[in-house]
Amino acid sequence: MDVRRGRHVVEFRDGALADLALLPIQIDPETDRHAWSATLRLAGRHRLTLYDAAYLELALRRALPLATLDRQLRAAARDENVELLGL
Repeated sequence: MDVRRGRHVVEFRDGALADLALLPIQIDPETDRHAWSATLRLAGRHRLTLYDAAYLELALRRALPLATLDRQLRAAARDENVELLGL
């Protein structure tokens, strides 16, 4: 999206994707079980999209830090005492 909007060049996107490919990313098998319970409650409590609340729910459940630049999600993470990476 940022390439299309002129915010980033293709080389930046491709480099970022190459960096992501090096990370040990795993699929969490329990996320779908929590979608209509804990995740939905977090979304309502913090006025998040269900998509963003899923990241917060996962960080809470697995005691993981959260990396996001989204201000609303960062505020919700602080309210839930989730460690934030970055800024």
